[in-house]
Amino acid sequence: MGKKDQRPGWDEYFMGIADLVAQRSTCLRRKVGALVVKDRRILATGYNGTPSGVRHCSEVGCLRTKLKIPSGERHELCRGLHAEQNVLLQASLHGVSLKDSVVYVTNQPCIICAKMIINAGIKEVVMADRYPDSMALSFLKEAKIKVRKVKR
Repeated sequence: MGKKDQRPGWDEYFMGIADLVAQRSTCLRRKVGALVVKDRRILATGYNGTPSGVRHCSEVGCLRTKLKIPSGERHELCRGLHAEQNVLLQASLHGVSLKDSVVYVTNQPCIICAKMIINAGIKEVVMADRYPDSMALSFLKEAKIKVRKVKR
């Protein structure tokens, strides 16, 4: 930022927080962060990694790497949850409704996460990077969820 009185815009601010959240990821292949916002207030955050109480991939290794599974395929063969899944679960755990909210995520959601986002009542997905899953984008479009890609 050039002038000292300039502040980041809302998208830049929230995506920067999503990037920071991603640093908590325990995934060896890709670090992803997500946060849900409503009325410019953060409702929940999540990053990709193993469920609570389960050993991290850094301790036991990456099953997907061992099996040579390409990115975007066979999501069930992974010890971890996606950042979007974790942000939805954190909101649920604390009784926070996500209806009409916005999810900021460092990578495009996969099809599994897209379906969860739709049923959580989220109205918009803001992402920084793509992910090899065109079906997810198709579902979000069909469900009339606004999708935007922003620069970091």
